[in-house]
Amino acid sequence: MSQSQSIHAQSILFVCLGNICRSPTAHAVFRQLARAQRPDLKIDSAGTAGYHKGAKPDSRARATGEKRGYDFKGIAARAVVEDDFEAFDLILAMDESNYQDLMAACPSEFQYKIKMFLDFAEQHKDVNEVPDPYYGGNKGFEYVLDLVEDASHGLLKRLA
Repeated sequence: MSQSQSIHAQSILFVCLGNICRSPTAHAVFRQLARAQRPDLKIDSAGTAGYHKGAKPDSRARATGEKRGYDFKGIAARAVVEDDFEAFDLILAMDESNYQDLMAACPSEFQYKIKMFLDFAEQHKDVNEVPDPYYGGNKGFEYVLDLVEDASHGLLKRLA
């Protein structure tokens, strides 16, 4: 995908495995960054697995994000459902495994909507995946937030 190519989207879904660390962080960050420029944008997050349905984002993810001023209110874990593929204009996977799971579940006519989130990163161009910080320490959550902020700024610049 060309760095200058505009993205036409009214709705964006961020996806990781369990929807408690990476994708809700992206949801909170992007929702806040887009609020001024694109208040009309529908933003959500989901997981390729429904392990944590209804749970709040991981307390470490929330604490890390809240320290930088992001609000996680109203974000609860859910699994990707078939209707998401039609309902969202852009579906952003946090890692290759989630990307492959999404592509396998997605009807062929909607597969063009699925992209890797870090394809939009501007500073971390050498990183392809947002790593799962769940089993790591606080530095992992900080690094995830750094990547998410970078890709969110890049994505916002590309939205038409």
